[in-house]
Amino acid sequence: MTDSARGLSPTTISSLLVDTSPYLSCDDCFAQIDEYVERKIADPHYEDPAMKAHLAGCGACAEEAETLRELLSQDAG
Repeated sequence: MTDSARGLSPTTISSLLVDTSPYLSCDDCFAQIDEYVERKIADPHYEDPAMKAHLAGCGACAEEAETLRELLSQDAG
């Protein structure tokens, strides 16, 4: 069976193969996401390796971070 027959897009496959170490659970991510996004807005060079790896591999958390970033950017502007 081909990937398209299973409904897996190249983007989906790539996200499943992303190295997500150091590990951060979704619960931990949601507990820290507000602070992470606020720091990234204040300093675009701010890095949190665990958060960065998690967001690269977890579409739900990445979407949450992007939505929060958009909301906070609107409030600042």
